This record gives sequence, C-alpha cells and structure tokens, in this order.
Amino acid sequence: MATFLYKLGRLAFRRRWLMVLLWVVVLFGAGFAASAAPAPPADTFSMPGTESQKAFDLLQKKFPDASADGAGARVVVRAPEGGKISEPAQKAHVATLVAELRKSPQVASVSDPFATKAVSEDGSTAYAIATYKVPAAEVGDKAHDALDDALARARDAGLTAEAGGDAVKIDAAMSGTGEKIGILVSALVLLLTFGSVIAAGMPLLTALIGVGVGISAITALGATLGLSSTTSTLAMMLGLAVGIDYALFIVSRYRAELTEGRDRADAAGRAVGTAGSAVVFAGLTVIVALAGLAVVNIPMLTKMGLAAAGTVAIAVLVALTFVPALLGFAPVKVLRRRDRHRFSGKPLSARRQRKADKLAAKDARRKPNLGSRWAGYVLRHPVAVLVLAVLGLGAVAVPAASLELGLPGEGTMAPDTTQRKAYDLLSGSFGPGFNGPLTITVEGPDAKAAADTVGNRLAGQDGVATVTPATPNEAGDTAILNVVPTTGPTDAATEDLVRHLRSLADGFRADTGAEVLVTGQTAMFIDFSETLDDALLPYLALVVGLAFLLLVVVFRSVLVPLKAALGFLLSVTAALGAVVAVFQWGWLADVFGVDQPSPIMSTMPIFMIGVVFGLAMDYEVFLVTRMREAYVHGARPAEAVVTGFRYGGRVVAAAAAIMISVFSGFIVEDNDFVKMIGFGLAAAVLFDAFLVRMTIVPALFALLGKSAWWLPRWLDRVLPNLDVEGAKLSGTAPAGQAAPQPRAPELVD
Repeated sequence: MATFLYKLGRLAFRRRWLMVLLWVVVLFGAGFAASAAPAPPADTFSMPGTESQKAFDLLQKKFPDASADGAGARVVVRAPEGGKISEPAQKAHVATLVAELRKSPQVASVSDPFATKAVSEDGSTAYAIATYKVPAAEVGDKAHDALDDALARARDAGLTAEAGGDAVKIDAAMSGTGEKIGILVSALVLLLTFGSVIAAGMPLLTALIGVGVGISAITALGATLGLSSTTSTLAMMLGLAVGIDYALFIVSRYRAELTEGRDRADAAGRAVGTAGSAVVFAGLTVIVALAGLAVVNIPMLTKMGLAAAGTVAIAVLVALTFVPALLGFAPVKVLRRRDRHRFSGKPLSARRQRKADKLAAKDARRKPNLGSRWAGYVLRHPVAVLVLAVLGLGAVAVPAASLELGLPGEGTMAPDTTQRKAYDLLSGSFGPGFNGPLTITVEGPDAKAAADTVGNRLAGQDGVATVTPATPNEAGDTAILNVVPTTGPTDAATEDLVRHLRSLADGFRADTGAEVLVTGQTAMFIDFSETLDDALLPYLALVVGLAFLLLVVVFRSVLVPLKAALGFLLSVTAALGAVVAVFQWGWLADVFGVDQPSPIMSTMPIFMIGVVFGLAMDYEVFLVTRMREAYVHGARPAEAVVTGFRYGGRVVAAAAAIMISVFSGFIVEDNDFVKMIGFGLAAAVLFDAFLVRMTIVPALFALLGKSAWWLPRWLDRVLPNLDVEGAKLSGTAPAGQAAPQPRAPELVD
C-alpha cells in the first residue's frame, strides 16, 4: 500500500494543476447538483419491526384522513387565578382567540374547546387544537407570527395562553456559529503548530472543500434517498474535524521528509506513502463505526451514519490527492520562515547566513522535545502513570452508572419556552399523563364492538386515568381509542403500563377475535429506547470486532489492537460520565448553557460508541504507526516509543486540540442534541487522546516490551503485508537523486 500511495502522492504533486482542477470540478458539480435538487424531505421517524410502528402503519392505511401529515398546535388557555374559563368574559376572549387562529395563514381548522369539552374538571383551563395544511417543516414565518400574535393578545386580555405542538416555532436550528468557532480555533492551533500561515491554511482549505463536496452530495441526493436536512449534521461535524486532522498529518510528514534531504516530489510521495497509509486505515475505522449504525435498524440513524461515513471517505481522498497537489504550489513556504533558506536553493547574504548558522547551532543544542521528554518520563514510571490515569478516568466515569435515557419532548424544554409552559399547564389541570396518551388500535371483523370491550377492560387497569370512546373507520374493521395514564410520559410507571397493556393482547384476541396494538408518541419513545438497548451489544461487537481485525493487519500485533479497544471503552465511559454530570445532573449547567437538566437522549450512547471509537482509533493509528515504523527499522521497544512521540506527539496533540475545538464549537448551538453530542465528543477526544493514547498506551508499551508486537507465526503467514510503515519505500527514489542528508532538527516538535 505504501508504494501505491507514494506513487499517488508524487503524481498529485507533479500534476498539481490537473488535480486541483479535478477537485474544483467535483466541488462545483456537487454544488450545482445540490442547488438544482428538490427540497429535502421533512424529518421522518420510523422503527421497522416494533409494535408502535406496526400500529402506526395500520392507522395510516385504515384512517388515511386522520393520518394526514399536517402540523398541529395545542393552544392552552387558563383563566385568571380564582376564575373560570367558562365565565362569559373569559369565554368571549377564548372565542376571539379561536377566531384569530382560524384566520391565520396555512391553518386548516381549529377546534372549539367548549364544543369538544376540552375543559379541565376545575373549570380553570381549556385547550384548542389548531391543525395546519402543511407539515411542520413547511409552516412559514407568517403562520408562526400569527400564532404568536394571537397568544399575545389573549395574554393582554388577562388569560394565560401558551402553545405546544410541532407547529410552534422552535429556535433551535443550526446557526453555523459552531463551525465558525471550531475553524477559528483550529486555525490558531495550526499556526502555532506549523509556524507558517500557508502550512496552517492547507488543512483548513482541504477540510472545507471535503465538507463542501460531502454536504452538497447529501443535499443533492436528499429527495432521492430521503435524506432530511438534519442528516448532514453529523457529517459536517466529523468531516470538518477529520479533514483537518488528516491533512495535518500529511503536511507534517512532508515537512519532516524535507529535513531528511528528500527531493520535494519524493518528500510528498513519502508523506502520502507513510502518513497517508495511516490516514487510510484511520478513515476506515471511522467509516466502519459509522456504517455499522445500520445494524440498529432505525432508518434515521442509518442515514446519518452512512452520510457521515461518505463525508469521511471524501476527506480521506482529499488528503491523499488534493493535499500533495497544494504542496506542489508551495513546496518550501510550508516550512517555518527561518528554515526555508535551507531548501530554497537561493544563496543568502553574509548577514543572513551568519544568522542562519546561529539558528542551526542553537537547534543542534536543543534538548529533546516535549513529546520525547514525556515518553521518557512514562517509560521510567509506567506503573504510577498507568494507575493514576486509569483511576482518574474511572472517577469521571462514575456518573455514567446513573445514566437515564429518554427522548427530548416539550416536558424537557427550558422552563421559559411556551411549549414547556403549555405542557405544565396541561399536566397540572388534566393530569400528568395527559401529555402522553396511548393510542390503542383494534383490528377485527366487528372492530367497534371489540374496541368497546377492550376499552371497558382497560379502564379498570391500574395506572389508567381515562379511556376515550372507540372511534371506528368507515369500513368498520378497525377502531381506535385513547388511554390517558395516571403518570407522565417519561415516568417508569408509564413504561410499565405500556408493557402491561401489551401483555393483555393475547387475551383480547381470544375473547374478541381482534388484534390489539399499543402506539402513540409515548409508546414509540419506549420502543425506540428498547430498540437501541437491544442493538447496543451487537453493534459494539460488530464495530470493535471489525476494527480489531483491521488493526491486527495494520500493526501485525494482537496486543496492540486489544489495548486500543480497552482504552476506547475507558474513554467513552468517562465521556458518558461527563455528559451525565452536566446534562442530567446539571453540574456546570450555566457554563455550558444547559437550560433544563433532563435524561440523556437515547441515541447518545450508540452515537458516542460509533463516533468515538473511530476517532480513538485515529490517534492510535497515527501515534503507534510511528512507533511501529521505528521498531521495524531496528529500534528497541523503548526507543520506538520515544521515536513515535518525538515525531508524532506534538502533531497528535495538535490534531486532538483541533478536533476538540471543532466539537466544542457545537456546544453553543441551541439544538439540544447537537449541544449534547458536541460536548460528549469533545470530552471523549480529550480523554482518549491525552489520557489514553498519550499516557496509558506508552505505559503499557513499557510494561509489555517486545511482547507488545507479538503475533502468532501462523497468523503472520496468513495476514497480508500492507507495508503501512513504508518499509518498501527505500528503493522508490528516482534514479540519480542524491542520497538523503543527515536529519536536520525536527520541524514539528
């Protein structure tokens, strides 16, 4: 592989105009396709194979009119304290509100709370249902403003008026602030790392081009493949982070190869052949982890994972081809200013020559860099370092034992939002279960009679507050009724009630001959969490297993991939602990802008496992391949560790800092899921890069010695030799090229 990538790097360097032109054409082609494509579909949520989804599909088939996809708003009004909403004056204000809503843009109908008896027992509160002609994603600003104005006028009249539902505007769209913050911090880190504006700009430029191609492709294929606008969120986050990191490693290796005395084209080829090999396998681990989300069997997660995996694949291709092409335009200017004269080929004046000689003498006396010194310290005290790092991560991971999973709803929104206020008003006046009713479908020959029987029996069950009369369809073969629990949608008692009601289905079938299913938003949330829980271990086994095999091929070792996987489990558990402490317990909530502590989103653990595993293996591959390269070329195990840190330590630290800054930038977004996953990924990279890969890994290498690279002979014969460390590149230099000069001081220390 190293030889092939070497040739690819040289080709891109020498044919830089052609390579740049190709990527420009791809970028503009993808952009044009995105601009000409139909609007992406609205977010859809489905869970094939679950009872909730089966019942939902049945409702769409049997009640086509009722299952229209129009948005809805539930407008809640309460009379002044001590008053009744049915008093003539208050009733007139409610009638005015309903009339204004009926005149609002895009509104199809609005129910009269007095006609539908949607009034609380104490007579203080009522609610009206506004149904819109379009889905939630298509409700326009004028419609939102009309709803807000109607609520404001009702409040001016003395009513408490709030609204919930998907038709109510949520100010939680991606603002783009996160990306901007991440890019700015990344630019600063790159500038400090390289000491060259051009070298710092290359990873940023290439990452933006890769993300631009990826996001444009997702947008262009949105209508065809059913990719909603939120599908690209994870793709943008990861594409930007890995795109910068992959280019960083190749540019860093190019600079190091120049100091070996390599020809510029040869240095570019060797950079792609060695660091590029690490990029390929690092990218593959991320792609495997993301594509593996398909085993969860939730289409929304599958689409997000595959879209992000495709963007990462583009980032790898950009790093292997576009980066060396850009190096061809500035082969010397990527170096620090003080080092450029060594490779420019131009004679210096006497004064500048004396200054350069002084700098060279100073560099020659320079002590080992920070990476070398840190590796030496760990090698001298491996047990103490290992114990402290493991205990520290274990302490941070403790809150993960209290992890509570759930899905965001109006009950978890900030207390000052109108949706949360409407939710609390309904809970207080109609009971906590009113916000999470269960929908029961009854399908059979005489559905109405069967549904009446089912309703009577359900009304006597513990945990059931009320059961509505059955409503049959026109054909009379299906009926629906609603069950209001006595407990809230997120209470454990409600989950137990759903399971209990479903356990009665066989008895209902035997007595009535009808099939009874339980669905509704609350039931769907419960099924969603169960689906994720059931898929977690198979997904973890698949991703870790495939990546383990991949790393065995890369490192030709059994213990190195094993400790890489165990280190990942430690870092991801610690990151989940940090997420629980901040978002569930509310620690430092004001610092991170957490309005309302709440259960962790059900998708968070599986996202964390998929994304963090891929990123963790990035640093493992980048750092340990340098060690493997030194070991293969004859260094002792301890020397190989120091060599890996001398040449890769600062670059890995810079890459981690960049990735942390990119993910941390998303913490400022208003979208709760984006905020939470940005914080979780930033914490995971911090723990994994600095405590696991740069602390625990060298300590284990010190304890294992040569056995770290142990591989059974039979397995050594079976595995393909991909030459990731570039051992076969010694004979790839063009004929007639001068032998490399002794190494100059390392440019990236």
